[in-house]
Amino acid sequence: MGFFSFIKEAGEKLLGINKAQAQSPAAGAQAATADLEAAKNIIAYINKMGLQVTNLDVTVNMAQGTVKVSGEAADQVTREKVVLCCGNTQGIEKVEDAMTVKQAAPEAQWHTVVKGDTLWAIAEKFYGKGKGNEYNRIFEANRPMLTHPDKIYPGQMLRIPPRG
Repeated sequence: MGFFSFIKEAGEKLLGINKAQAQSPAAGAQAATADLEAAKNIIAYINKMGLQVTNLDVTVNMAQGTVKVSGEAADQVTREKVVLCCGNTQGIEKVEDAMTVKQAAPEAQWHTVVKGDTLWAIAEKFYGKGKGNEYNRIFEANRPMLTHPDKIYPGQMLRIPPRG
């Protein structure tokens, strides 16, 4: 899949660091410890979401705001949700996806939520005027990270699955 850009200030607060630590390179061992801790937190979040990836590996560079994720996902949907778990994290602005999938499928489209967006409006944008009632398809495509259709926020990236 490649590289994905995210909004660094938006997302889950998983990394347990303050802004100053994220923006300035810490001295040697301190930076390495922060990167390892951040990677463990992202892996724990992926596992909490029930996303199974064989040989999952997450490498974080907090100074650069990057994550590299690798392993083998069962399918394309799981792969994309893992990328979202990594990128929709405060402090992360780029995700390098080095994962493979057991069962190939078409890739989803992506949408970054802006102020005023609703899943209904996003569905109409991607599926056509009068298709707002397809919002549930987008909601389900982003579960379990989304817990309610009204709980999206600016800067969040969403998977937009192809119409079935």
